[in-house]
Order: sequence, then C-alpha cells, then structure tokens
Amino acid sequence: MLSARIDNLHRALDELARVPDSEWQSSLNSRKRAELEFHDSNRDRRSRPGLSQDTYERFYGNKKYYAATEDSTQYVNDWIERHAPGKVFLDYACGQGGNTVRAAKAGAALAIGIDISPVSIENARNDAAAAGVSANTYFVQADAENTRLPPECADIIICSGMLHHLDISFAFPELRRILAENGRILAVEALNYNPAIKLYRMLTPDMRTDWEKQHILSLKDVRFAERFFNIGEIRYWHITSILSPHVPALGAAFCRLDRALTQIPLVRLLAWIFTFELLKR
Repeated sequence: MLSARIDNLHRALDELARVPDSEWQSSLNSRKRAELEFHDSNRDRRSRPGLSQDTYERFYGNKKYYAATEDSTQYVNDWIERHAPGKVFLDYACGQGGNTVRAAKAGAALAIGIDISPVSIENARNDAAAAGVSANTYFVQADAENTRLPPECADIIICSGMLHHLDISFAFPELRRILAENGRILAVEALNYNPAIKLYRMLTPDMRTDWEKQHILSLKDVRFAERFFNIGEIRYWHITSILSPHVPALGAAFCRLDRALTQIPLVRLLAWIFTFELLKR
C-alpha cells in the first residue's frame, strides 16, 4: 500500500519537475518573483567559491543569533526523528533541504523538499547526495501557495521559518489539502511581539524581502489556522538567550533562564521564536 502510494507520488513529482521553467515562472506574481530572486541571490554558493557553507553563512549578519537556538533546534530535530520514520515527509519551502535530509536519515519512506528558489533546490539535491540519501529524497521547485502536489499526499510536514514569506490565507488551505488524514504539521516561526527584536528588524531591512518585513507571525495567525486545523502543542523559545552571541560565557545560563521564563504567560510572548503543531483530524 505504502509502496504503491509512493510510486504514484513519484510520478506526480516527475510531472511537476517537467513543467517548463518559462511556464512555471509566468505563473508567479511579482511578490513571489521577488522572493525567488532574493533567495536565489542569498543562497548562490558559487558567488563565493572556495568557501565552506558554514563560512558562507557567516556573511549574513543575523546568522550569528542562530547560535542561541540550541533548545529549539534540538526540539525540531527530535520532532522530525520521532514523526518521520516510515512516513511521507514534506519539507514545505525547504530552503537548502536540511530538514529533508534529516527526515530521510531518520527513516522517512520518502522525504520531499519543495522551494520556490531553483538555487536552493540545486543545493538541496547536492547536499542530499553528499549525505547518501538521494534514494529516499525528492526535491522540486514549486510554489508553496499552489504546490500542484496530489491531495493528502504528505503524512508529516515541517514549515520551518517560512510561513512569514507566504500569504497564509493561501498557504493554510493548501497545507490542509496536501496533508493526509491524521497528519501533522510543525511550524517554526519568529514571534512578532518583542519590541527589541522588532527594532532589530527595522534596523536591518536588507536581510528581508518587503513582504517578509510586514508578515512576522503572531498568535492571531494561529487562531486563523484553527479554521483549517486542530492546534496541537504551542511552545516558546529564546528570550534572554538571544544575547548569547554577545556574551558567550553566559550562553548556558541564558538557556536555563529561558526555560523558566517561557513557562510564564505574557512573559513568554517576548520569545524570539515559537513553534506550533497543526493537526488534521
């Protein structure tokens, strides 16, 4: 049953991959084309030949703050390793496919990554090959708001740091369409309440597209998601630990403090990142 389902899904993905680039590009509005161009530019490894990916990433100023995200990163990795085995896993707007590769290594029957950026898809395929998981991964360029994937094709979906790039009034219905019955989604997003973080975003406008700047998620968006899904666990991450890059010696202490602060109503709304599950019943 699962093997036949995956064979059918492979055929659908092959058909999607054969859509001519000119036809595919013409279907995108100006907002989506701007996103494609922004991410192609930022993820083109060839623009800095000879550098490792880790070194390349350090050219982007906000990357240093991701060193403070150990707790949330571990939670996401554990979530993938717990839910991916034996399932069809979709990395929705996968970027360079790190979560797709992780799901494949964890034993996903098929781990799919879709992204609007062809450069990202090329990088993801190369990384999957380097990791030895090409056999159970498939990467294809697609529009996350209109994926053209078959209905109810994915058992498990991760949306990691990308919903704020989309119009969720299209994204949530599309996610519901492609999620299988009893399926599960994990969304990982910045939270739009902390005034210091909002100021930082205002002071670093070149790091984001115009749409992205205006669409950081809040709990209002989770309430909107309730029109399409049951809401599972909501967790909050990183209040003081965002200072870790500036005071590395206190990084562990900041993480311990955050584990307490993020349990306090209202205070936890100052978190940099939140995660929430969407369930289809």
